[in-house]
This record gives sequence, C-alpha cells and structure tokens, in this order.
Amino acid sequence: VQLVESGGGLVRTGESLRLSCAASESIFKLNAMGWYRQAPGKERELVATISKTGITYYADTVKGRFTIFRNIADNTLNLRMSSLKPEDTAMYSCAAQSDPQKGYDSWGQGTQVTVSS
Repeated sequence: VQLVESGGGLVRTGESLRLSCAASESIFKLNAMGWYRQAPGKERELVATISKTGITYYADTVKGRFTIFRNIADNTLNLRMSSLKPEDTAMYSCAAQSDPQKGYDSWGQGTQVTVSS
C-alpha cells in the first residue's frame, strides 16, 4: 500500500495541527497503522498506533495531546495534535502493517511539523 502524508507546517507553541495519511487502498484490511516521528539527530520514535479493531496506543510524550483515528470511508489515517510543544518538532511519517507476523511494511515520505517557541 502506498501512503502519502499531508498537513504538516509551522505552528506556535500551544497551537494545534492535524496530519493526514492517504492510503492507495482500503485501510480496513490492514492489521495496524501508526505515526512515527524523527527529529534531527535523533532516532525515529513511535508516536501512536491504531489496530484493525480500533485499539489505540500513544507514546507517553504525546498522551492526552494527540489523537489517532481512521476514516475508513476515504482510506485515511489521521493524527490530531493539540497543545503542541517545540519538542514535537520532527518529520512525521505514517506506516502500515499488512501482515500481523511482520512489522510495518509500508511507509510514507513524511510531513514536517515545526513548533516555534
């Protein structure tokens, strides 16, 4: 499945942003989808995931501020981000897992989120 992210940009501390990830095929059949981020000089980190049954997981650093959700009708994965902080600045990428026995096997190119102080 091909994934294309959108919605990144430059915002100020405390503001909100919504990222979207458009999939080339039905996301309903995917085992899981998730958002990752990578800041300059740092390793990629998991932000949030959502399973096929809708179970969500959030990293402690974003819990209570970010919400991951799917729109099955238009095959998109979304990430609503609020109360953004400068430390949220990173390249955000979405990922998809087709086979539950394997890891995420499809990745998007990413969308940049920059939060100014």
